Amino acid sequence: MPKPRTKRQAIRDERKAKRREKAIAAYEASKDAKRRRINDADGDGDGGDLGDREAVFEDGYDQPQPQTGGPPPPDREFFGMLSDQEQEYFRSVDEQLDIDDFPSQEERELYLASVFAEAQGKELKLACSQSCSRLMERLILMSNTRQKKKLFGQFGSHFLNLIQHRFASHCCETLFLQSAPIVTRELGGDRDDIPTELDDPNEPPLPYMEELFLLALDELEGHLGYLLADKFASHTLRVLLIILSGRPLEQSQTKSLIHSKKKEQISVPWTSDSLTDLNAQLRAVPMSFNLAAKKIISDSVSGMNTTELRVLATHPTGNPVLQLLLELDISLNLKASEDESDDMTLLRRLLPGAPASLKDATTPASDFVNSMLYDSIGSRLLETLLTHCPGKIFKALYKHVFGNRIHSLMRNDIACYPAIRILNRLSKEDLVSAVQKSLPEFGKLVTLSRFNVIKTLFERCQARQANAELESLTNALVAAFGSDRKSLVPKLCLPQSSDSEDGNKHDPIQKNQSAIISHGAHLTTTMMAIPGAPHQAIQTSLAALPEELILQLATSSAPTSYVLVTALSTPTKNKAFHKTLIAALRPHAFQLAMSSHGNKVINLIIYTPSKGDGISVPFHIKESIMEQLGQHEQELRDSFEGRRAWRAWKGDLWRNRRRDWISWAKEADSTSEQTSTVPQSRRDSGFRNGYGNSMGGTVKDNGHSRKRKMLEMVS
Repeated sequence: MPKPRTKRQAIRDERKAKRREKAIAAYEASKDAKRRRINDADGDGDGGDLGDREAVFEDGYDQPQPQTGGPPPPDREFFGMLSDQEQEYFRSVDEQLDIDDFPSQEERELYLASVFAEAQGKELKLACSQSCSRLMERLILMSNTRQKKKLFGQFGSHFLNLIQHRFASHCCETLFLQSAPIVTRELGGDRDDIPTELDDPNEPPLPYMEELFLLALDELEGHLGYLLADKFASHTLRVLLIILSGRPLEQSQTKSLIHSKKKEQISVPWTSDSLTDLNAQLRAVPMSFNLAAKKIISDSVSGMNTTELRVLATHPTGNPVLQLLLELDISLNLKASEDESDDMTLLRRLLPGAPASLKDATTPASDFVNSMLYDSIGSRLLETLLTHCPGKIFKALYKHVFGNRIHSLMRNDIACYPAIRILNRLSKEDLVSAVQKSLPEFGKLVTLSRFNVIKTLFERCQARQANAELESLTNALVAAFGSDRKSLVPKLCLPQSSDSEDGNKHDPIQKNQSAIISHGAHLTTTMMAIPGAPHQAIQTSLAALPEELILQLATSSAPTSYVLVTALSTPTKNKAFHKTLIAALRPHAFQLAMSSHGNKVINLIIYTPSKGDGISVPFHIKESIMEQLGQHEQELRDSFEGRRAWRAWKGDLWRNRRRDWISWAKEADSTSEQTSTVPQSRRDSGFRNGYGNSMGGTVKDNGHSRKRKMLEMVS
């Protein structure tokens, strides 16, 4: 039953009714103004200024934005508003679906069918309603294939207006994303839209989902120029492009490209279709989708000149769409047999005449690269270009544009990110040259906290087997921190903030303290995984840390706690290393168990083998930690993190059946020993050959599978 109306609710309803009356009056005024413009088309000019005014509705549309190309946007449609009774009904439906107290799946489906029957003819109003658009998204998530296809039919011929609406655009995105796996399923001959007993037997068969997508794309044809920079439509365009390309829909990279950080997550207790597997992998798409994607890329930039294209590249909303267009333009047209870019429409527009034109610094191609390099938004497009462009163009870019100044790009807070993309594609000879250029100015990289650049240098040297450069980078890093290896981890992961906070509050390094700590922790874990001088330097620094700093490392943040997790799960020839770390953590076992970050560290200890060549922790230390946890059993049970630690250490078994707990703990030891036991000769060959190549691949797989298994046991 819905809640009784309060006085505050009555005031809100009254205000809503007034807004609705104003909207209807404005709509009628706009119709009169249009009619007056038509009557005055003969030139009598008696219409005054009313004919030039545009009706404004409080229905979720933003004010028109400056367009970057294409024809002017059409007039916005107004689909009406829900009555108070309809809003009350759909609000109760939303609550009922959220509670999900149906006795069976059949009851759920019958209730959902009744809701769709009640919403028939009101789908557009629901999608454009601020209070009911979330319900429409939830209905789409719960709907079956037949109901999704009917929604396509209701939204048809209105997609151009819906994707520009503040609320309806989210409904369109959800409908597209939930319908994409159906295209792949129907492509294999599996159709599940057969009419049921509740459907009209005389209803014509529904079309394929592929046809419905193509019809929706036809509505957008000719309007892509200004939709690229639209605040809401640009997100829907990204969704459509990812669906047409067949890319996975559930990857974190894909989600960050589709949705903004402010996107509200609509959750449902169940879904009608089990499509999770199809969303998490590459999808087979019909040939018509590839042709449609190429046509969208061509139509999007065909009406733009060079100036408009550069404006779009630096536009906060248009840049992400342009990144995706460029990536698809290269991937769809790149041929495996020949490395040519003749068919790449957008790449050819951005870099005309490349790679030959890149030899001259005054050509439009070189000018475009230089103008994007130091722009906070345009540099993101340059990163995409450097990552995916054909090899001939990348080689020309590095040789004529970036090669001589790669060391200076590493220092810049914006250009360092394109520089990282460059380092990831360099050959061994070019990488060695880049490292040699950066060594004289390595202290500046450390002073500016460019730890992400230093991390990339270590990773690429390890992958290219540049062992001499790895040692040079390690020595340069130690020298930059005062030639004391013991200070590496404290200065990378636990930098001390300045005492004079008022004087440094505008300092960018102080503003980005959390990002600097995260980058420093990632650099530390990267060096720990590289055998030789990097591994020894980090191990020496960790072993020399005082007890309070080790505790701070475990509890201050997730990246710093992962440093200890990696240290405890990485084999080493120093038999006292792991014992030293755990001995420092043992007095603070309860504090670690109650910490959201330290919880991972304390849970890993129980699965660390008591006897082993590379990793070992005496069993009596584990028993003493368990005794400390047992003294605070009630406090642990009262917190989420504490309960997790109590379950990981099997506290109930320890309290009730001590011998069984000892047997279990030793069995966990034997399991960990089996995963960590690697012949010494193979381990030594791994230290010589490295992990990032085919020669050391076997050793890399063994080490990483062991770490993965231990972390899975912890979680």
